[in-house]
Amino acid sequence: MIEAEWWEHEDAGAFAEAVAGDLGFIVESALDARGAALLALSGGKTPFPAYEKLAAQKLDWKRVVIVPVDDRLVEVTDPLSNVGQLAKIFMPKGARVIPLGTENQDVAAAGNAADARLKDLSWPPDVVLLGVGSDGHTASIFPGPDYQAALDAPKARRAIGVTPDPMPKDAPVPRVTLTRAAILQARALMLALTGADKREVVERAIKDGASSAKPIGRVLAECEQPIDIHWAP
Repeated sequence: MIEAEWWEHEDAGAFAEAVAGDLGFIVESALDARGAALLALSGGKTPFPAYEKLAAQKLDWKRVVIVPVDDRLVEVTDPLSNVGQLAKIFMPKGARVIPLGTENQDVAAAGNAADARLKDLSWPPDVVLLGVGSDGHTASIFPGPDYQAALDAPKARRAIGVTPDPMPKDAPVPRVTLTRAAILQARALMLALTGADKREVVERAIKDGASSAKPIGRVLAECEQPIDIHWAP
């Protein structure tokens, strides 16, 4: 059974403060315990106000490494690049921001390169922060030819190249993503979402568990630790 705790916030401002507060606490705890912190952060518009508040916290950013949970196979200067957007916020603070992939239309090769890059990092992440799409995808685990491979990858496989089918209209490009196994190895797992439609998707996915038709349900069904879900209307 999926153990999830919902944290409901009145508005976008309270949502951003709460998410940033939780992430900051995780970073501080990791620095105290291990002298370093590794964060895997979702892209998309929803969490970035929280990231800006997190970056404003007085943390030892030079000991923090950040990777995106997924990315589009575009140049880092492209507005669609998750790592490019994360770098703008956190690199000026001194954090290392590691790309999963850049422009490479060979999806399998891009996935292999991302996996190799992550194997150079101290795993597992202290936190994975996921978002969810209105269609139920999370990270870049989409229906398509690579869907089952992303879900069923062995524990040693941290990233994979994926080609969504159908392609998302807002970003019709192939991607790289953390595998389900890599996501669930995190010391802490958080979801950040807004809107009644996405809440309904997640609640239904949690209820359906392993039988869920949605990627978020298939991912969370294998989770062994409690999940914190931050939500605002």
